[in-house]
Amino acid sequence: MENLRFFEQVNLNFDRAAKYVRFTDGLLEQIKGCNTVCHFTFPLKRDNGSIETIHAWRAEHSHHKLPTKGGIRYSMMVNEDEVKALAALMTYKCAVVDVPFGGAKGGVKIDRKNYSSAELERITRRFTFELVSKNFIGPDIDVPAPDYGTGEQEMAWIVDTYKAVNPSLNAEGCVTGKPVGLGGIRGRTEATGRGVFFGVREACENKEDMQALGLTTGLAGKRVIVQGFGNVGFHSVKYLMEADAKIIAVCEWDGAIYNEDGIDIIALDNHRKEHKTITTYPGGTLISDSRAAIELECDILVPAALEGQINGENAPRIKAKIIAEAANGPTTQQAHDIIKDRGALIIPDNYLNAGGVTVSYFEWLKNLSHVRFGRMDRRFEENASRRLLDVMQNMTNRNLSDEEIGKLAHGANEYDLVDSGLEDTMITAYNEINELRKFHDTDLRTAAFISAIKKVGMVYERMGIFP
Repeated sequence: MENLRFFEQVNLNFDRAAKYVRFTDGLLEQIKGCNTVCHFTFPLKRDNGSIETIHAWRAEHSHHKLPTKGGIRYSMMVNEDEVKALAALMTYKCAVVDVPFGGAKGGVKIDRKNYSSAELERITRRFTFELVSKNFIGPDIDVPAPDYGTGEQEMAWIVDTYKAVNPSLNAEGCVTGKPVGLGGIRGRTEATGRGVFFGVREACENKEDMQALGLTTGLAGKRVIVQGFGNVGFHSVKYLMEADAKIIAVCEWDGAIYNEDGIDIIALDNHRKEHKTITTYPGGTLISDSRAAIELECDILVPAALEGQINGENAPRIKAKIIAEAANGPTTQQAHDIIKDRGALIIPDNYLNAGGVTVSYFEWLKNLSHVRFGRMDRRFEENASRRLLDVMQNMTNRNLSDEEIGKLAHGANEYDLVDSGLEDTMITAYNEINELRKFHDTDLRTAAFISAIKKVGMVYERMGIFP
């Protein structure tokens, strides 16, 4: 089982959940399989004049809803199996949180540290052109987003290249995770980590589940270890720290920082930005073996790096009572069974890191509607609130200060609406899969797959393809 490839691991989880649904084997095979995958090769002229062949992939797992949706990563681990597995997880993730996309994923097999900014731009723009030419990108076809090794800059290059080839009205909707000035949305950068926070918070508010783990309800005082201090890991623990959880260890590829009294995540991030590493941070003890650091005693472990980091070899030594999967596929199936059998609660990736695609959905809607969230009604809400406050002041003979009136009458701006929508999505989805978990006497991962399979299968049935 431990030697299964990533896509096989995903399908094993699918098969475990499939026995709880009523669909035929034929329909289940259709849901499980990857519909389309393309391997691209193209030349890159390096800054020194040499020519290098670049390998890239894009997989569209399910077309039950369009467009398909999924990130593009730059990593030496990228291969066909990985993008198929991640595309499948995107299908199930979108279904769990009721985001109307099919799943997709893409990747370029490079280590971005070995390329200049100009070379990365040429790679990104050429990959975009290849996607366009093979009909693998478009606001109503397939919509990429940032992933490991990519960010706003790459998305800006993608949308600019796409618009040059397809200068249509809705061209900005071809990709999400863009800078705000190019059609992006406020709150997208922190969305995945913010979603992780909402999901963990909701789990920790469940009194019955916390009692079973020997923990009190709420986040206050809970000891947290995070593996991976990129965008997702940083924002996940930043919000947990602000909710009075105690971040006792941060693990990166070159070492970990440990402090039982808690680490100031903002100070650590500032140090990392200045020194390009966390290992010299003075506010904790350096642990050179970062993989061993995730085995320390804690209440919540947040794996926010790459897949397969918790496996059959190290799972028996993982002491965390809650595993909050901020990364995609961080826990192998064998490790999942080991951790589950000792009574820990695993909050699975196919629910917990759905914040990114949820806010990407909001960005896509914004691009298609061509209206910033809050633009139509924010001032109306503020004026209505001010009129109500004026009436209350007259009735109570109390005069509020301008600052108090400003806070009380505040109308929702774009970030407020995005954050509210994300919070509602994560809370609703968690309660749904937790009810399925208890109804079927299973775990949250299997419950999330049950939820996703039912929702995707019902779409196929309603289309009349599988009566």
